Amino acid sequence: MNNHRRAFFQFLAASAVLTPAVRALAQMAYDEVPLITKPSEGFQITDFEPAAHKVVPPAHWGYMATGSDDNQTIKANVDGYKHIGLKPRRLVDVSKPDMSTTVFGQKWETPLFICPVGGQRAFHETGEMGTAGAARAKHHQMILSNVSTYSLEDVAKTYGKTPWQQLYMPLKWEDTERMVKRIEDAGCPVLVWTVDLLAGRNTPTMSRGMRIDTRDCFHCHENGPGTPINRPMFDGLEGRYNPAFANWATFDKLKKLTKMKVILKGLDGPEDAQLAVQHGADGIIVSNHGGRSIETLRGTIDCLPDVVAAVKGKIPVFVDGGVRHGADIYKAMALGAAGVGIGRPYIWGLSAFGQPGVERVLDILRAELQLTMQQMGTPTIKDISASRLMRV
Repeated sequence: MNNHRRAFFQFLAASAVLTPAVRALAQMAYDEVPLITKPSEGFQITDFEPAAHKVVPPAHWGYMATGSDDNQTIKANVDGYKHIGLKPRRLVDVSKPDMSTTVFGQKWETPLFICPVGGQRAFHETGEMGTAGAARAKHHQMILSNVSTYSLEDVAKTYGKTPWQQLYMPLKWEDTERMVKRIEDAGCPVLVWTVDLLAGRNTPTMSRGMRIDTRDCFHCHENGPGTPINRPMFDGLEGRYNPAFANWATFDKLKKLTKMKVILKGLDGPEDAQLAVQHGADGIIVSNHGGRSIETLRGTIDCLPDVVAAVKGKIPVFVDGGVRHGADIYKAMALGAAGVGIGRPYIWGLSAFGQPGVERVLDILRAELQLTMQQMGTPTIKDISASRLMRV
């Protein structure tokens, strides 16, 4: 049961307007699903959300949970998967399932990857180190946020290799040059330029959380509440980022600046996908920043097919947003995704239990994906196709 339902039933149980019998039923519903107290008690990744909400301060919860405007694009991301049905085939040998796939010449054990989420020490004292430890233990690709509370170099030590690195482009080009060189020198193979926040955003849920949070928080803020979180990747730089003036010429400059592969994160339409190919992008992540950039009311899974069709197989297309089950990963792969990312789900696990919580979230999704593949009669990734889906 998610936090909103629990809060609703708790409200009903305390209402003086309702009859005692109705209040009793509401209390039973509220008590129906107790909060999990250890990672092993989680059977679905949504079990971790209320456990995380219990321990995360209001401002930090608002930062993670916020969408734009009325948060309806967050809902659209999740609901998009619920409108896609599965068409299984039977009597297929699925005794040896293989979830592995190849991305940029590297073998991934599963198509699931960890999306960049900034300021992770706001959720647990281990922050990005807990996430990196889990990603290493469970063999998943990780993209580190550009506003990580630990440096790329330090996270790489925990991860066992250099993760992919997100880029929030500094306003000054000379700062971009310095940052990109630092990332490349650290051994990063893939730079992920996030382009869906260049014009800013409206996040009232986060603002409300900040308003009711009265803590003096110096743990992840350099000078207390209202100041930027610790951002070691911006050390020695001016600190401002996301230039509103950026355009495709800016991307061309960035591409010439580095030998790393450069992926564009935050595209959701065929026109931009075609331009990405024309300008030499190495990949695309179909994303709306978890519903945090603008209230488009369009789920990323619904945007994915048009983007895949537009690139015509010339570059890989990844997707994130709204994934809550292994079956969601399956659906995204069937629609042409080269990999599928999660954000909030692993942060719920991190918030509630640190690295073991992230590991359990990854285990659950992995097990669900394998079961879905077997039940669908598609024992390998290459067996998955759009012919196994239907709109419902």
